[in-house]
Amino acid sequence: MGERTVTANGFDFHVLEEGSGDRLALCLHGFPELGYSWRHQLPVLADLGYRAWAPDLRGYGATRPRPTRRRDYLTSLLVDDVAAIVDVADASEVVLIGHDWGAALAWQFAIEQVRPLDRLVIMNVPHPARFFRQLRTLRQLRKSWYIFFFQLPRLPEWALGRNDAEAIGNAFTDMAVHAERFDDDAVRPFRDAASQAGALRAMINWYRAIPFGMREAGRSDVPVIETPTLMVWGEQDTALGKELAEGTDEFVSDLTLRYLPDASHWVQQDQPDVVNAMVTAFLRGEPVPEHDAT
Repeated sequence: MGERTVTANGFDFHVLEEGSGDRLALCLHGFPELGYSWRHQLPVLADLGYRAWAPDLRGYGATRPRPTRRRDYLTSLLVDDVAAIVDVADASEVVLIGHDWGAALAWQFAIEQVRPLDRLVIMNVPHPARFFRQLRTLRQLRKSWYIFFFQLPRLPEWALGRNDAEAIGNAFTDMAVHAERFDDDAVRPFRDAASQAGALRAMINWYRAIPFGMREAGRSDVPVIETPTLMVWGEQDTALGKELAEGTDEFVSDLTLRYLPDASHWVQQDQPDVVNAMVTAFLRGEPVPEHDAT
């Protein structure tokens, strides 16, 4: 797996890369992750003929500079980053693949039709209209407590950064269904990145910027996404309930939804072989296999 720097929108993005050619598969990670989160998918995407890129997004990992203000992490600005990376790639075909916050950016990118997309893959984050509708329920509010905790100054950084960012590693191992896939070596890159000066503040600022964009994010009159979309959902997600994926076809005209009963929020790392088979079939235009715990 190679590394490169992609200069776009005023940032030097650290990017993991597999494959070559003018068909781009751009993989967007979430919190508290890195481009490294896609280590199991990049070789598969390259074998499918894509130039697969997985950047450390704004504020994360080795990407620089690392802005310090909350407003520097508005979703609109983060979507601009994605557009700038796509522009630099200058690809004839673009597949956008996102998980967690990366999926939130991918949804917004597709909704706004920022750049042409051939296919969209979403993992364990609902369409924004679905999320803000369900956020009003007590069940989801309880699951989303951490969003409100992250609005506090300094305390979240202290809590997550103690003992060499031990809590960051625990976020993976404690939530995973297949904890054996998140041994010390597997989570060490996440812990090391979070331990860098200013890293946790930047990462948490993605959440602290949410109130600045609430009015736009809460819109229900969003255009229907016409891009063929695969949505993969690990059912053992302790932060986002399975019900958030239901009703997505109201907002996506060509939707394929697959649940993984024995996968967590970290779905593409928890069940990489199953996810890779689904993504492979989808990108080849073949029927996407179902999956059950048996």
